[in-house]
Amino acid sequence: MAKEPQGNPLVDQFLDSVWLESGLSANTLSAYRADLKNVATWLSGRGADLESASRAQLLEYLAHCVRLGHSPRSSARRVSTLRRFYRYLAREGLLEPDPTTGLDSPRVGRSLPKTLSEKGVEDLLAAPDSGSPLGLRDRAMLETLYATGLRVSELVRLTLDELDELAGLVRVLGKGGRERIVPLGDEALNWLNSYLHSSRGELLGRRVSEAVFVTRRGGPMTRQALWYLIKRYALRAGVGEELSPHSLRHAFATHLLNHGADLVSVQMLLGHADLSTTQIYTHVARARLQSLHAEHHPRG
Repeated sequence: MAKEPQGNPLVDQFLDSVWLESGLSANTLSAYRADLKNVATWLSGRGADLESASRAQLLEYLAHCVRLGHSPRSSARRVSTLRRFYRYLAREGLLEPDPTTGLDSPRVGRSLPKTLSEKGVEDLLAAPDSGSPLGLRDRAMLETLYATGLRVSELVRLTLDELDELAGLVRVLGKGGRERIVPLGDEALNWLNSYLHSSRGELLGRRVSEAVFVTRRGGPMTRQALWYLIKRYALRAGVGEELSPHSLRHAFATHLLNHGADLVSVQMLLGHADLSTTQIYTHVARARLQSLHAEHHPRG
């Protein structure tokens, strides 16, 4: 009879090891345990257990999951759990050979980012009351996010010396310490100038800060506070689209492609290390080409 993962000391050792090595969350460890329990239960019905499972049996198990209607993403997660578990056993000299060698994960399509229509963006940008210090700051933040495609974390970390108001450029230190230069555009620059030369000083009072965007207490904005503001203004503007903290970043990329920008330029502006990351937006380019074909081809 196969041992259930809860009572299997090898599973416990494995979970302790990955927790120490990677500092995984309790939810991730629980998911690993649940996956291994599921495999062990299936194997027990075939006279096998986790320690004696063959590659053929693991492939049969994964095929069983597919027949049950499990998604490619769910199957890919199970393959990842199995690989990590059996590699741990092989590394510790507890199992040879590793039955997951050459075990391929199912292809998982990347989900398209949720974005805003151009009208949705306009409504969102107009939602803050720019006649108040906080409203002007918020309008400047939203305009800057949409004009540059910055990540929320990049925006709240932005400092004064990273802005070149004269040239209309912003220098961004992104993921992996990669630096990029992004143009602001006239509209965002106008709002940013208005904020910097009026309400920022009102918010700071006598306090000093290098952060571009500050709170009424004089500290830098946080990601959580900015996300709260975006949700609040979306509600005020009646924006129906489901939003995420990166909705304006996705809108930036999508709308650039809609208006004829090439993918490599968008990659550079977003700060993606690999073009494949940016290619998630190619559905926009394809839709635009289909629209152009239908509009301008004599047999469209």
